[in-house]
This record gives sequence, C-alpha cells and structure tokens, in this order.
Amino acid sequence: MNTQVAIKSYAKVNYGANVEIASPHRLIDMLYEGALERIAQARGAMQFGNVELKGKKINDAVKIVGGLRESLNLDEGGDIGQNLNNLYIYIQGLLAKAHLKNDDKILEECSNLLVELRLAWKQIG
Repeated sequence: MNTQVAIKSYAKVNYGANVEIASPHRLIDMLYEGALERIAQARGAMQFGNVELKGKKINDAVKIVGGLRESLNLDEGGDIGQNLNNLYIYIQGLLAKAHLKNDDKILEECSNLLVELRLAWKQIG
C-alpha cells in the first residue's frame, strides 16, 4: 500500500467533509487558509529550487484568491466590496510577478496581506 496515496485520499475526504458542514463564514476563512498554505508551499519550493512545484502552488493560490473575489457581492458591498475586489486583483498580480521573478519577498507581501484580511474576517464572525 502506498502511504502517500492513502494520506492524500484521507485529506480529500476530510477536506470535503469540512466544506460540507462549514458555515459560509468558515468557508471564506478556509479560502484564506488555503491561499496562505499554498503560498508557504511555494516559498518552500522556491528555496529548494523546485520550479515546477513553485509554479503549481502559486497557480493554486491565484485560483483561491479568485475564489475569494467570486465570493464578493459587489452589488451590496459598496466601497468595501470594490476595495476588496481591487485588493484581490492586486494580490493575484503580485503572485504572478513573484512567480516570474522568483521573488520570495513578493510572496511574503502576499502572505502578509492575506493574513491581515483573514484576521479582519475572523473578527467579523
């Protein structure tokens, strides 16, 4: 039995179960958590020179931030919603730039921004 396959299978089932029972507020928090995890993984891959893994994790983070953008209700969100949308676009651009330039400092900036947003989100709940 391949232990890694078993672990990945468990993680998918566990993650799926968490999504099914999570409140809408928790789902957004899970997106923040996922983006931060992918950025941390990309930073690790960058340190070890694993270009393929770095690219995959950055792309995953871009998609997750896209999910955060899609969750916005721009019709009812007013200026706050539009500002968040603009910030998510900015973060996605930074992620792409970090990938192209292989720049850990840019990934750190993305992480810092997402941590601040996540902390603010948790206080809302």
